[in-house]
Amino acid sequence: MQLKDHLYQVIDSLPHFFPEMWLTGAFLFLVLAELLLKLSRWQQQTIPVLRALAVVVGLVTLGLLILQWNAPNGYLFHHLLYLDHKAVFFKIIILLASLFVLLHIQITHAKLPAEFYGILIAVVLGLYLMTMAVNGLSIYLSIELVSVGSYLMASLGSNKKSGEGGLKYLLFGAVSSAVMLYGLSFLYGMTGSLDLTSKEFAMRLAENHSVILLIVGFLTLAGVLFKLSLVPFHLWTPDVYEASPTPVVAFLSTAPKVAALLVLMRLLSALPADFQKITAFIALASILVGNLSALWQNDLKRLLAYSGIAQAGFMLVGLVAFNQAGFESTTYYLVVYVLMNLTAFLLVDLVGNGQVDLNALVGKGTSLPLLSTCFTIVMLGLVGLPPTAGFTAKLLVFSALWESFQFTNDNWLLALLVVGLLNAVISLFYYLKIPFYLFFRSNIQPNVDNSSYLGKAITFLAVALLLFLFLKADWLIDLIKLL
Repeated sequence: MQLKDHLYQVIDSLPHFFPEMWLTGAFLFLVLAELLLKLSRWQQQTIPVLRALAVVVGLVTLGLLILQWNAPNGYLFHHLLYLDHKAVFFKIIILLASLFVLLHIQITHAKLPAEFYGILIAVVLGLYLMTMAVNGLSIYLSIELVSVGSYLMASLGSNKKSGEGGLKYLLFGAVSSAVMLYGLSFLYGMTGSLDLTSKEFAMRLAENHSVILLIVGFLTLAGVLFKLSLVPFHLWTPDVYEASPTPVVAFLSTAPKVAALLVLMRLLSALPADFQKITAFIALASILVGNLSALWQNDLKRLLAYSGIAQAGFMLVGLVAFNQAGFESTTYYLVVYVLMNLTAFLLVDLVGNGQVDLNALVGKGTSLPLLSTCFTIVMLGLVGLPPTAGFTAKLLVFSALWESFQFTNDNWLLALLVVGLLNAVISLFYYLKIPFYLFFRSNIQPNVDNSSYLGKAITFLAVALLLFLFLKADWLIDLIKLL
């Protein structure tokens, strides 16, 4: 193809790339606005202004995404990206998570530097590129864009521990990135292409031995497994969650997982080898490691970190099914998990009042009855108990897995099904610690309600949505089936 034809393809792709172009311009504008505000007489208002600008950027992006939903499906920039309803849906989830985090910061008056808001926009841009990436090169570069921003966000705390957490995040991320790049180099060597949607890519890949494909495929998946906090790329998670500011943790525990899960779906669909067993093993190990490690935690953020590892394993259960029902159930689980996790971290700040130890919750059930009840409902949702959407999510992924087992009679799938269900019971022991401390432990010192009305309202709406998705799960499921 001549250079002229490449340029025409780029120009033709631009009208379908407006949200990403808008975020690029918004990032540059926020960086410039920060510099100008710090040099002006409005220096003291720099952070509130940047936060307001970030919210405006998010709302405009939401409008552009609604317009992008109506755009025809197709490749962008010569098969580097692919725009479809699935990508737009995942982008909307990422954006809503980002706006929720900005609300979290406003409600709790979290002290984050002005640089955070520009970095947030840059990371969202990287996540958007991840949702559309269908080429090994575009996948790798978009993951790196997200990773660099995530390392910076994790280091933004005001204490020494934040810097240490950010450094650990960087080291583990660099290793997983190098392993992924190594796997991609093998893929290119075997096929002469990194276009996952190419027929030639699939044909040449299928010519190789299945064991080689399993090894190369696992190496290639390393960067995605790292973003999802799945075993064996999970070691960074508890330290980074503990060290970083709570709103940052809320973002890192949700938005990157949304984009990474879609990348994982696309990669698993493109690799011809039977990845069902290795995916089942990763899911099984993640569920076990996450749940058993969480049992011993008294720090709320570390507890939710190990919970996140286990929840990522449960999400992977749907993908292990390797059928349409599995992909749909995983998407449903992801949406519900994002809602529960964002609400859980907001409640950590509202109920704990800046403290993250379980003892900070003692007796709060009396002084903060509404928030404590909401906290209990969210924990029930993470366990997977009715009447929350968490129950429906687990029911759907395990139903898809059972359907796949009946078709294949694979013992690995049966083991995953049994152990997964048993671990849902094990998780009761640490999730229900929180309502136990809230309602069944008494505090000698009186608790003071310092939570704002806005914080209570947002929490109540999030929990109401969690209950509503249990009663009307078909609304979300029908939407997902259209993707």
